Formats: sequence, structure tokens, C-alpha cells
Amino acid sequence: MTTQQWIALAGAVLLFFILYFGCSTKPRSIAELEKSRSLALVSTDVSALIKGAREQLDERLQSQLLAQETQLESAKGDTAEVTALKALAAWWYEAGFPAISGHYAQRIAEKLETEESWAIAGTTYTICLQREQEQKIRAFCSEKAVQALENAISMNPAEISHRVNLGLTYAADPPKDNPMKGILLLRELNDQYPDNVLVINSLARLALQTGQYERAVERLEKAIELEPDNWNSICLLAQAYDGLGNQAKAQTFDQKCREGSQRK
Repeated sequence: MTTQQWIALAGAVLLFFILYFGCSTKPRSIAELEKSRSLALVSTDVSALIKGAREQLDERLQSQLLAQETQLESAKGDTAEVTALKALAAWWYEAGFPAISGHYAQRIAEKLETEESWAIAGTTYTICLQREQEQKIRAFCSEKAVQALENAISMNPAEISHRVNLGLTYAADPPKDNPMKGILLLRELNDQYPDNVLVINSLARLALQTGQYERAVERLEKAIELEPDNWNSICLLAQAYDGLGNQAKAQTFDQKCREGSQRK
């Protein structure tokens, strides 16, 4: 795996496969009006997304999808339905359609009403936002990511990763009336938790995206002081030093990054 691939993987903040098969069943209530409004939007937008995606599938993949959909239609009871929805979410993700995967992850969250399931839905939509180029799909994923992550945050405000992912979502698709919202949210988290490596890495990644290589190096050197074996920090440092033109250090951290990816 190349340094760029490793950074892209880390940048996605992949809670998807870590959490997807380990959801708890903590109950929660959601306002019915907001829920019905959300479902109405999803049914309209996702139907178009699925139709367009289905047209891109070859015969083999269409057969696989039909089998997955048939399993969902025949599911009896909540447990069987959630299992079928998870399979569909994973299938669409592997097929390269994270927006549709996010939709099925959201359906799971609406049934389970757990912090973990909403976090999975939110991060899946965030991955869509990071990968998609088409503005209509990006707007769909951005809106749904914010909704899902806010649900997760409301259930566990102390979990920093949910707020980091929300900040990254706003940074990837800044609100027109507040373009600095994502960065400001992450900076606020950094002020509250100055030694949190996830927050530091997220700010460093944004610095890299805007060419602020010295600032990125400053943050990332602190990150590896706190967690010397954090491969995310190490891989990002390789890119940061490369941006500064310091090839010696860039190659050193690139080699460490490769070693870390092989261990994974």
C-alpha cells in the first residue's frame, strides 16, 4: 500500500467495519416529525441513486444485488431484517457506492436507535462526501452525515470521535453561511483536548489539504510524541515533510508508514 493510499484510508475515519457488526441496543427517542421528514427525503433521493447505480452494474453484480434484496424482502422480524440491511450496506460499500451504503446504514440506525449505529451511518456518508465528485450526491451525503452524527452526539456528547467526524464533514462541504464551521469546531476540540491525537491528526490533515505544511508538521510531531506508534500520524508526516521538500525525513516516515500498513 502506498503512502497516499494509507493516508486516504486513514482520512476516511473508517468506523464502518470496526463498528458494523458490534452494535449495542441502547434505546433512544427521536422526534417523529424529523424522522418522517428524513425518511421522505431518503426514499426520494436514494431511489434515484440506486437506479443510476444499478445501471452501472454488470450482470454478475446485478445477480448478487438481487439475492441481497431478496433476502431483505423475505426477512422475518427485526433481527433478520437488520442482518439483511447490514449485508446490503456492506455490499454497496464494496461495490463502490458509499452513498447507498450510507442509506442502508441509516435504516439500521433508525431500527436500532443506538449511538454506534448512528455513528456508522454518519461516517459512511462522510466517506461518500470525501470520495464523490458529483455535487448532487455530495450534497445528499453531507446532509445525511450531519443528521446521523448529530444523533450520535446527542446520545453520547462525551465521545470525541463523533464531533471530529462532524467537523470533518463540515470541512469537506462547508456551509455557505459559515465556511469555517468545520475548522472552528475542530479547533474548539483541540482547545478542550490538546493532547487528543485524533483531533490533532484531523487538524493536520486539513493543514495538508491547504498547503500549510509547516503547521502540519508542528501538529504531527506533537502527535507522535503523544503516541509514537500512531501510524496515521506517521503516514501524514511523510506527506507533510514531502510538501516541505525535506526528502530525507519524508522517506524515513514513508518507510515507517509502509511498515505500519503491513502490520495492519
